[in-house]
Amino acid sequence: MTPADLPFPLPSIDRSRLVTDPPGDGPGHWAGAPSACLVDGTMYVAYRLRAPVGEGRGYAVVVARSPDGERLETLCVIESRSLGAESLERPALLRTPGGRWRLYLSCATPGTKHWRIELLEADDPASFDAGTATVVLPGDERVGVKDPVILYANGRWHLWASCHPLADPDEADQMVTDYATSDDGVDWRWEGTALGRRPGHWDSRGVRVSAVVPYAGRALAWYDGRASAAENCEERTGVAVGERFGRLVPQGTAPAAVSPYGGLRYLCAVPLPDDGWRLYYEATRADGAHELRTELHSGVRVDA
Repeated sequence: MTPADLPFPLPSIDRSRLVTDPPGDGPGHWAGAPSACLVDGTMYVAYRLRAPVGEGRGYAVVVARSPDGERLETLCVIESRSLGAESLERPALLRTPGGRWRLYLSCATPGTKHWRIELLEADDPASFDAGTATVVLPGDERVGVKDPVILYANGRWHLWASCHPLADPDEADQMVTDYATSDDGVDWRWEGTALGRRPGHWDSRGVRVSAVVPYAGRALAWYDGRASAAENCEERTGVAVGERFGRLVPQGTAPAAVSPYGGLRYLCAVPLPDDGWRLYYEATRADGAHELRTELHSGVRVDA
């Protein structure tokens, strides 16, 4: 099976629309790493803002809502300094079956290559308070954990997270995606590696799952991949399929989507009630900055 055989939309810069500009021009200025969910007909999106290294890095996560999926109204902003983090990366935003809102945050430990994941909860997405954060996935001295993708299905919580080795700081850009489950979305049990690197391929240096959707009894995933340390922050998008959530198999031998100027990464896919899809992703533009873009796809049936 190749990506073209899958009945799922793949992103294309030519058909996309700009959602948010980066906070500045040129390399190191990013808006992206989105996480989105559709609740009661309204789209909610959390995304990261970043400045270059030495100028703030991932300095904030913005939580917003949109009536049309494109125009965003900011609800709240969580700053990295309020969490004692050197940088923030991809969040995960969702509403629980009980109606509470959760925001999982990727937090960099200052002065290290280590990452951890913290959790905020609130009655509505405008009320997240960094002062209530709790660490739910601490990582350890061997592994940093970040960029969670979280799904509630069949009465259980499922999580895919990017895991980075810390023994050698020069090798910490390598990554695989590990899988965990939970009864409550707070206390997690690691179940092993869901997606690993493929030596000799375009994703040989690192793989990071960015979205997972149940499909016809299987799981389809989008993921970011890179072949070298030089491609760090300019990953491209691939797809993988699993018979179960915990084991995903890459499809095809080349990226499924790229930007003409470099990376196309952190794709988030939201199924819509009319058999359509709303995609969000971070794409490199001509000057090297990264912007948040979206696409609307219609007429693609998904049987979860």
